[in-house]
Amino acid sequence: MSSTATAQHLINGEFVGDAVLERRNPARPGEVAVVSASGTRADAETAIAAAEAAQREWAAVPAPGRGAVLMRAADLLRERAGQVAADLVREEGKTLTEATGEVGRAVGVLQFFGSLGWAATGTTFESALPGTTISTRRQPLGVVGLITPWNFPIAIPAWKTAPALLAGNAVVLKPSDLTPMSASHLASALHDAGLPAGVLNVVHGTGSTVGEVLTHDERIAALSFTGSTRVGRQIGRVLNERGARSQLEMGGKNGVLVVDDADPRRAAQVVAAGGFGLTGQACTATSRVYVTPGIRAAFLEELTAIAANYTPGDGLELNTAMGVVASDAQLERNLGAVRRAVDTGATLLHGRPESDGLFFEPVVAVDVDHASPFAADEIFGPIIAVMEVPDYEAGLAAINDSPYGLTAGICTTSLAHASDFADRSRAGVIKVNRATAGLDLHVPFGGIKDSSSGTFREQGHTATHFYSWEKTVYLGTE
Repeated sequence: MSSTATAQHLINGEFVGDAVLERRNPARPGEVAVVSASGTRADAETAIAAAEAAQREWAAVPAPGRGAVLMRAADLLRERAGQVAADLVREEGKTLTEATGEVGRAVGVLQFFGSLGWAATGTTFESALPGTTISTRRQPLGVVGLITPWNFPIAIPAWKTAPALLAGNAVVLKPSDLTPMSASHLASALHDAGLPAGVLNVVHGTGSTVGEVLTHDERIAALSFTGSTRVGRQIGRVLNERGARSQLEMGGKNGVLVVDDADPRRAAQVVAAGGFGLTGQACTATSRVYVTPGIRAAFLEELTAIAANYTPGDGLELNTAMGVVASDAQLERNLGAVRRAVDTGATLLHGRPESDGLFFEPVVAVDVDHASPFAADEIFGPIIAVMEVPDYEAGLAAINDSPYGLTAGICTTSLAHASDFADRSRAGVIKVNRATAGLDLHVPFGGIKDSSSGTFREQGHTATHFYSWEKTVYLGTE
């Protein structure tokens, strides 16, 4: 039995708050994984005040110096990776391999943005006026709020926090109340790396309390949110009303088109990795597949066989192929969706509409209507609906016929199909013969339609643009 971890608030450089909220290991219900502080409105307001007081001095640090703190934090997080990954498994439920990869991603994010401290420059322009030089420079916004979800509990806080800090802002982070420890490990690494007091503040608690303050407080100049479309749209309306900047990354119902010229086994491997990896608990996960008639039978046979290998288990045990569902609420969402689909005519080639606790088997369903909630609504579990389409054009149309537009994929050996799909599919990230889930940290990420506010992309070297504003300077020399 492991010792219980403790997650406190980080406010003005001090770890504070009584740890009163229990988070149990979803794979071992009898084990308390972490106890965390429960933030009040006063806690959130105190954190914002601390950030406001610290921001100007932090912004005055040259960008290479700000980047150096991120680089030192990356080194510390790498040294602690084993413990951080194990704690992540205990509070979220994914496999140790997946958790270790996520911690490695957080390390890489800190390194990437740390290195950009040496590349943070503006642009110089020629002027039509003699003796005049024009240049641009980017300025921090001030205090920014971050609200992050439970499914990537250290990677997402890292890829929001790092560019915000590099740009010279002070930050107030509200991580998910399901996964407080992972964000605490990130905060500890930055704190121990020498980040000045008040520059990063972490307040644990609920969205209805802490998130509400971050959304409405006039001192928060911008807020970056990852979560459901419903909540994201509500946040966006409030921020827009008070003239604050918003970055909203929300839901997904990601489709893959499998055409006759694809290799059925390879296509099934791609779809399974996208749909069953991470227990399907990713906004980029594959959840609907459109397959043309010539490959349908072979593809389904391969996919069903692969699904049988994704046996859910305790993520800390060796050889666990798929972790558990993160919470009772998410399990009920999964089961309810599958039961309703079966009741309306769907056939399950793998999986069942019940589970053994949070150990939920992956589902492969056929005889599904494209317009049904099962095929149209985000579920957030290891559940794939496979639907037949007559040809490539019909499949492309079905992929695009969704209110979401985060990721989309195609399995094909045709360069013409691959190129055309990349050009005409309506999603922010396109994958050809690759799983829809899984992203490189140095390239832009974001969706369209109900998947995103469509304002600023996350990740990559332009991620700092959301957290800064551009100033143009005319310099006369005569």
